[in-house]
Amino acid sequence: MNWLKSTLASVAGTQEPIYGPEAIRSVAQQAQEVPYTVLSKEDLRWRAYQYTNVETKTFYIMADNGTLVFVQIIYSNIVGIHTTAQFNAKIFNLTGDAPHKWYSDPLYNFMFDESMLSFGADNLSLTLNEEGDSYTLKSAVNEDCLVNITFNRSSPGFVIGKDGTSYFGTDAQNPWGSMSHAFWPRCSVEGTITTKEQTYDLKGRAMFIHGLQGMKPHHAAARWNFVNFQTPTYTAVMMEFTTPPSYGSTVVNVGGIVKDGEIIYAGVTNSATHTEAAQDQDSDWPEPKSIKWVWDGKSKDDKTVHAELDGALGRRLDRIDVMAEVPGFIKTIAGSVAGTRPYIFQFAPQEKLTLKLKVGDEEVSEEGVMFSESTFIS
Repeated sequence: MNWLKSTLASVAGTQEPIYGPEAIRSVAQQAQEVPYTVLSKEDLRWRAYQYTNVETKTFYIMADNGTLVFVQIIYSNIVGIHTTAQFNAKIFNLTGDAPHKWYSDPLYNFMFDESMLSFGADNLSLTLNEEGDSYTLKSAVNEDCLVNITFNRSSPGFVIGKDGTSYFGTDAQNPWGSMSHAFWPRCSVEGTITTKEQTYDLKGRAMFIHGLQGMKPHHAAARWNFVNFQTPTYTAVMMEFTTPPSYGSTVVNVGGIVKDGEIIYAGVTNSATHTEAAQDQDSDWPEPKSIKWVWDGKSKDDKTVHAELDGALGRRLDRIDVMAEVPGFIKTIAGSVAGTRPYIFQFAPQEKLTLKLKVGDEEVSEEGVMFSESTFIS
């Protein structure tokens, strides 16, 4: 009857029963055999699954002039009967003296090219070049937010393990859910976003992440931690989620350290620890004030790699009440589940933090720019 309960839960938004930790096959199991796989062009295909899922292509931009932006296409399917697409753009106000600029618009007449590598909709296109190492995003969906940006991959992209995917379900041959992330951690970016007030020059660095939640988001994860740290030489990325108790509160952590042209380390032996927190009155969640991020593993020539990023997060950039802000279709997926209170806390410390990296006997420290998110769901 478990399959019936799970199916009911996916339609009605009821809470899942306790399946236990054996009902998730973490990507960490794959990583024991294959720590990571370098992304090929084919790996960047949109999956566009015909069952409940949310698929995202997100670009985090850190311009040389200090501008911080993210742009995102969301493609979602609800129970195989209703597909929607949305374009989101956020231009952060780092001084805190005015609201962030947030644009979220539904897309119409959206489609993929034959290869499933490029995406188009009325007044929007996301195009992968022939070589598979550059995306161009153009949008006039919202006349207050005209986008024309090109992202060029500077380091190899990767997924952890063979396919970057954790699978959910009591039958290993027929999983009922999945979670995956593919990374281009380090890109150069050129282009602009033009709003009513001004044109933002976005020349600088970026990170691209292709995410796929092949199930209801709140059934897969109760907590998230994410960091994107860019220094002149290195990029550090970590994406960690903790499942709800239904899957044993299992922690799945993927991440890596790269530089131009090279993956120094990618794997699952990483950690994100909230070393200081304070209860946020409005959301009733413990808002992190300091986080310690640690990456441990081996380089491809078998040297020991250890990296740390540790320090105060400073004044939070934003706190997002997901249920108040997300497009209606995601609310439909989340449903009104008892105990689901999703809030995202976003940070970009203006006091620069330092990445400490040790590869074999060589140690380096380098200051950089950080964007991080901590999400609490249930």
